[in-house]
Amino acid sequence: MIETLAKDKQLILFDGVCNLCNSSVLYVIKHDKDDRFRFAPLQSDIGQQIISKYNLDTSKTDSILLYSNNNGLVIKSTAALKIARHLGFPQNLMSIFFIVPPFIRNWVYDYIAKNRYEWYGKKEACMIPTPELKAKFLA
Repeated sequence: MIETLAKDKQLILFDGVCNLCNSSVLYVIKHDKDDRFRFAPLQSDIGQQIISKYNLDTSKTDSILLYSNNNGLVIKSTAALKIARHLGFPQNLMSIFFIVPPFIRNWVYDYIAKNRYEWYGKKEACMIPTPELKAKFLA
């Protein structure tokens, strides 16, 4: 199923029941002027396939992941910053945080991820994209 991802696209895997994650996906879609990204919930078949392929422990890495056929899998704060880098100005300014060591960035990232349901809430089921957005989602 990973093969369905075009060579010039990157796949953002996200927690489909997390309100913060869903809002972040909609934000990326709005600012993805180059149509670079595709999306799939971690809970989907393709999400589970990538989790299995990379032998991820979802209890430690359970929010946004970035996958591409060329570069493999990127996780946590590095994934978020690499996504922001491609969203144009001023979002791409977030890439300045690459100067912060990953262990510090990931500590902040993990703290937010750990508390996201409490702070932002949780849906009963994964987001269903509108017909206009359906082409950006892989099942």
